[in-house]
Formats: sequence, structure tokens, C-alpha cells
Amino acid sequence: MTSTLTLFDPTAPRRAAATEAARPAFAGLAGAVIGFIDNAKPNFNHLVDDLAEIFTSRYGVARVVKRTKRSASVPAPEAILGELTQECDLVITGSGD
Repeated sequence: MTSTLTLFDPTAPRRAAATEAARPAFAGLAGAVIGFIDNAKPNFNHLVDDLAEIFTSRYGVARVVKRTKRSASVPAPEAILGELTQECDLVITGSGD
């Protein structure tokens, strides 16, 4: 008996490389602005709040910017990505549950 197995690759296609130059690496977190993209899954907002407190109190981060995606299943809107690109030295995306 012969059977057929079909496999699907669920990964999204890669984006084209950005045309603008990459930012230089920074030496430390002191004075930096850190952004978070919350993917709207349960509990990530709690983790972000705790991390924001640690980054500011222990590492001297100047400011934390938090943005939330509409859903975990969609990419962050270009407006959010543009805003975080302009404002932040480092952006962390995450998942909760």
C-alpha cells in the first residue's frame, strides 16, 4: 500500500533587506530608550512591566516605549515599526502565555 505525505512550510517569506544603514551598536543600556512590541498574548504585558522596571532601576534606561499588536497572528503595523525605529535604541518583541 502506497501513501502520500504532504508537508507545508508555515514560515513567512523573508522581507527584502532595508535600504537604510544599520544603526551602530551601543555600549550599554544607560540612557537608552527601549521599546517593546507586545503580541497581545496573555501575560506578556506583565513581563514587560517587570522588565521595564528592571531596565530603568538597575541599568539606567532613560525611557521604555510599549506598543501592542492587534493579534499574535499578524505582523506589527508599519506605523508601529516606524515609530519604534525612530524613538528606540533597542526593541524587544515577545510572546506571553
